[in-house]
Amino acid sequence: MSSPSPPIDKQRLEALSDFRFRLRSFLRFSEDAARSEGITVLQYQVLLHTQGFPGRDWASISEIAERLQAQPHGVVALVSRCEEAGLVERRPSVIDRRQVEVHLLPAGRKKLEALASEFAQHVAELADVVAFARRTHLS
Repeated sequence: MSSPSPPIDKQRLEALSDFRFRLRSFLRFSEDAARSEGITVLQYQVLLHTQGFPGRDWASISEIAERLQAQPHGVVALVSRCEEAGLVERRPSVIDRRQVEVHLLPAGRKKLEALASEFAQHVAELADVVAFARRTHLS
C-alpha cells in the first residue's frame, strides 16, 4: 500500500485555482469570439489545425481528430459542417489515396486570421499563468 501524499501547500492551490480560472476565462472568450464570427469554437479549431503542421497548408481528418482529442467519425461530421459553411474543402491526397486532406478556403482563412489575432493577447496572458504555476509547482 502506498503512503499518502503530503498535503499541497496553500500557494500551490492558489496557483492552481488561478490557472483554472484563467484557462476557463480563455475558453469562454474563445467561445464568444468564435460565435461573433458566426462559427463555433470547434469550427475555429478545425480552421486552426489545418494550418498547424509545418511545411503544408492542410491537415488530415486523423490529425485534426488527434488535435481535438476526438473520434475521427465525429471530426468527419465537423469538417462536413465547415465544408457546408464554405470554410474548408476536402481533397484526396496525391500521396496516399486513402487519406483525405482538409484545406482552408478564403472565407475560412479570413475567419481564422480575425480570431487568431484576437486570441494572441489572451494566449500570452495564459502562458504567463502557466509559467507562474510551473515555477510555483517546482519550488
